[in-house]
Amino acid sequence: MELEIVDLTKRFGDFKAVDNINLTMTNGVYGLLGVNGAGKTTLMRMLCTLMEPTSGTIYCDGNNIKDLGVNYRKLIGYLPQDYGFYPDLSVMDYMLYIAELKGLRPIVARKRTMQLIEQVGMKKKLYKKMKGLSGGMLRRVGIAQAMLNDPKILILDEPTAGLDPSERIRFRNLISELSENRLVLLSTHIVSDIEYIANTILLMKDGRIVRKGSIADIIQSVDVRAWNVSVSNRYVRELEKKYLVSNVKGNGDSAELRIISGNKPFKNAIADQLNLEDVFLCYFGERGGEDEI
Repeated sequence: MELEIVDLTKRFGDFKAVDNINLTMTNGVYGLLGVNGAGKTTLMRMLCTLMEPTSGTIYCDGNNIKDLGVNYRKLIGYLPQDYGFYPDLSVMDYMLYIAELKGLRPIVARKRTMQLIEQVGMKKKLYKKMKGLSGGMLRRVGIAQAMLNDPKILILDEPTAGLDPSERIRFRNLISELSENRLVLLSTHIVSDIEYIANTILLMKDGRIVRKGSIADIIQSVDVRAWNVSVSNRYVRELEKKYLVSNVKGNGDSAELRIISGNKPFKNAIADQLNLEDVFLCYFGERGGEDEI
């Protein structure tokens, strides 16, 4: 399976939400990483044919998705940030309803529903009403409905938004299980969501893909180092204005700082390896006076 994006642009008036993107993706997990407002959702909605591009073309295995029409949409499973559901439907009834919309035969729909509900750990909640589910449970049902048609292309928009740490870990493990032999595009602004499961990282900023590669490639793309240093609390704010600080840990009258810099900031600073979160801050983070992420 191959998706090729050629000169893709989406304008809203004078604003370019997606700005001339060129990208080719094949089977594997792609992590689309960027701050809120970077254009991730707009790109994904165009890939799902829910939004028309202003210009540019999307190809699936060499064919224009406009020409493929419903045959392309049959290949897609999509989980938006907020998906609609009838609150008084049980999980089972909701899944069967979505299966009918996707054109699955009743006997296939029921079998597929039972398989997926068990896979996402919701078997005990099968007859519970949707309005009674927690946020984490709703996301699990969401991924189950996205997988009903056994899609070759799975598109997940901020799938762990609002989940607690244990639910996010469960969700990441589930995505890893489901990613075999399909193309998975997962958008997020939470670095840890994709750090352990994505084969390829796509950094998106101001509507453009500014960097693509493995985690190692992305880390090597910046000419800085991480430095750990202990300072008095009274200097923390001043240092945050002067340097890119990725972490502050209070320790009584002092604080442990992680500073991202091309030069050693202090004689007693200890060099450390960069991680993906450090690099995220280099591309998108705050420096003195800038808005917070």
